[in-house]
Amino acid sequence: MIHRKVRDTIFGELFQQKAIVLLGARQVGKSTLLRNLFLDNKEVLWLDAENPDVHLIFENANAKRLALFFEQNKIVIIDEAQKIDNIGSKLKLITDHLPHIQVIATGSSAFELKNQLNEPLTGRKFEHKLFPLSFSEMVAHHGLLEEMRMLPHRLIFGYYPEVVTTQNGEEKILRLLSDSYLYKDILLYKGIRKPEKMLELLKALAWQIGSEVNYHELGNLIGLKSETIEDYIHLLEQSYIIYRLPAYHTNQRKEIKKAKKIYFVDLGIRNAIINDFSPFETRKDKGGLFENFIVNELIKKIEYNETFEKAFFWRTQEQQEIDLILEKNGVLHCYEIKYNAKVKAKLTAGFTNKYNNYTFGVIHSENFYEYLL
Repeated sequence: MIHRKVRDTIFGELFQQKAIVLLGARQVGKSTLLRNLFLDNKEVLWLDAENPDVHLIFENANAKRLALFFEQNKIVIIDEAQKIDNIGSKLKLITDHLPHIQVIATGSSAFELKNQLNEPLTGRKFEHKLFPLSFSEMVAHHGLLEEMRMLPHRLIFGYYPEVVTTQNGEEKILRLLSDSYLYKDILLYKGIRKPEKMLELLKALAWQIGSEVNYHELGNLIGLKSETIEDYIHLLEQSYIIYRLPAYHTNQRKEIKKAKKIYFVDLGIRNAIINDFSPFETRKDKGGLFENFIVNELIKKIEYNETFEKAFFWRTQEQQEIDLILEKNGVLHCYEIKYNAKVKAKLTAGFTNKYNNYTFGVIHSENFYEYLL
């Protein structure tokens, strides 16, 4: 069993009269984590919100009705909670009126779930993201040397748990994963009027990892308005397929203020979308894959350790740039990300002349583990 970092955090949050919400894409291991945490606990009630009879429990819900269903249990786990109408108000009922019961909700669709939770559960929830497996989790599982040897493989096939634990079937699993959750959670969503255009957008984004994206240019390429492109990208982000990295700026006129870089939450899914699982050594996109990998792993580290840095990139109109900035307490931790350890990099005068509260490091294939562990 691969130990998930967020497991101990969740265990420490139990029975504090707050709901616990665990968000993440399908198949990243949310249910597995919770089953491992509460293995053989007979006081846990498991509810799968994709089953119609579970919905009946929450129809016309009030505290007395919910107590009838849950009074024999100390912990109630609601899987895929976004499927239940007004789930936020119903979790609030449990949290406020049944304080002896710990409710845990999981969701794979933030655009459906988070809107239902934010207002009713303000101040009443602990919320966590679960990602595909991380470099540090795998190092803890089988050692640093073994995971470093696996780097080229991870850059092609990613970190989905089923992919990591299966030998010689990675490509098939990734094709199934990409087809199933893309169609199930996004292409069938009521806001998607042209699902074929969403697939075209995904492919276009997959070819641009680590690069700035221009909504207007993408719209012209795909045949959609730039506003629709932005809406679709937001849905993809809320479904944990991609995420946006904003540009860092203060009030400097020549810095790019509205630009975004887009990365894929898992590289295996990205490579499935473009149908390219060729060996890392032969690829032309080594730099983009490695950059996406490093940014992913640093964001996982921030989330799991709850260190609350904010992530940016930096670029000026003169194309001076920094790959990644992690900002905390007014200090800018700047990183250039280069797969080739021999490539030299330094901060430009355009940056150092404007800012003095910074650190700088170059992350490459020979030292990356020092930053991720």
